[in-house]
Amino acid sequence: MERKPSPAGLSETSPAASSGRWARREFLQRVGPGLGALAVADLLAGDAARSEARGDSQPASRPPHFAPRVKRVIWLFMHGGPSHVDLFDPKPDLVRYAGQPLPESFGAVMTRRKVAENPLLPPVKPFRKRGESGLPISDFLPHVAACADELCVIRSLHGDSVNHPQSVYQMNTGSILTGRPSVGSWVSYGLGSENRNLPAFVVLPDPRGGLKGGPPAWGSGYLPATYQGTTVRPGPNPILHLSPAGETDPTRQRRILDFIRRENEQHQQARDDDQTLAARIKSYELAFRMQAEAPDVVDLTQETAETHRLYGIGDEQTDDFGARCLLARRLIERGVRFVQLYSGDTNGWDAHKDVASNHAEHCRKTDQPVAALLTDLRRRGLLDETLVIWGGEFGRMPMSEQGTGRDHNPWGYTVWLAGGGLKSGIAYGATDAIGLRAQENPVHVHDLHATILHLLGLDHEALTFFHNGRDDRLTDVAGRVVHEILS
Repeated sequence: MERKPSPAGLSETSPAASSGRWARREFLQRVGPGLGALAVADLLAGDAARSEARGDSQPASRPPHFAPRVKRVIWLFMHGGPSHVDLFDPKPDLVRYAGQPLPESFGAVMTRRKVAENPLLPPVKPFRKRGESGLPISDFLPHVAACADELCVIRSLHGDSVNHPQSVYQMNTGSILTGRPSVGSWVSYGLGSENRNLPAFVVLPDPRGGLKGGPPAWGSGYLPATYQGTTVRPGPNPILHLSPAGETDPTRQRRILDFIRRENEQHQQARDDDQTLAARIKSYELAFRMQAEAPDVVDLTQETAETHRLYGIGDEQTDDFGARCLLARRLIERGVRFVQLYSGDTNGWDAHKDVASNHAEHCRKTDQPVAALLTDLRRRGLLDETLVIWGGEFGRMPMSEQGTGRDHNPWGYTVWLAGGGLKSGIAYGATDAIGLRAQENPVHVHDLHATILHLLGLDHEALTFFHNGRDDRLTDVAGRVVHEILS
């Protein structure tokens, strides 16, 4: 009877196998070709690393796994957790039972004392059906409401942490733990750059700062450092320390950079796996090229007065976020793959004390600019090839906190998408009767990430990076593409 080969590749009747050891000649005969292939692969990898280190280019534009529906992403991140039940997820039962304790059937996450102290809080402002689709949107957002027919609203998103930093990390990196690559880094890694003079992944933070979780939210994690987000600001100094010092002219600066590059390359010859050094070499070259292009990108004076009015630039309430939304449009026009804008400082949309005043402030600052971005992308023919995402790290509870506020809710909340490849003017999924938990067609954060990558032509299961002995990926071992929302 034929024996089954052993895992080592030797049959159980082989002399070497039966003796429990390998004969040297047999070992070389069997594994020699494999060692040769490994050596060639290592040489090729070394050449690629040295090419990257020389700063020959940004990560080159790479083909997707399949035909993409969109080319670029603009993510509008509402830091702090906007209230879904006050903005996009109307719940008649919250109106009907306002002021009453949370029903016992919903109270598994709360003690009896909490149930008594935190009765149900109705929506702060009324919802109205908008556009031809009749999509309900709160009076908090009259400008976005006018774009209702562009929106694909997911009402059943859910995550795994009730805390801000962990939820910020999960929404950005797929994990509640720090140190993993962000979505923008994965997109940059998977598709490369369309413009060698600009980063593939740009971040526009709230100028007041204070993101809970901090820069790891747009870091590259275990991916090479070159894929992390680059922070850009409006104004004459878009990237800190980018402008040459003093009276240094381009010719002299080029000579200095060439000298630094030669020294770094010599240092790296024995360190082909030093990704940090390779990224540093490359960053010098990219920074040199950006000195010419970045100031032009952030020069909003090139835009018409009508465009400024559209975005609310010049108005005290909307000027900041409007300028950053307009800058996002200018960046994707020039081939930046992934742009992420943050709204909200340390507290942001975190309405623990007073939903009405908190959301009124942040909606005033963002509503007109967000609607302007959608309108501007559409009229320029860019929306069909751009994915726009709006949402925070979680939503808010249907119960009151401190009388007029709401606590964090990661168990069921809303994000909306707009752009190419999506059904528009629809609401997908649903939370329960009071908006506490995702109930109908639940969408985990992993599913959202899988869908984002799919729209870009990337298979979330195939986009991997070997790390700690495994092929790691954005969606870990989970995630499904939400095909139901695709057009």
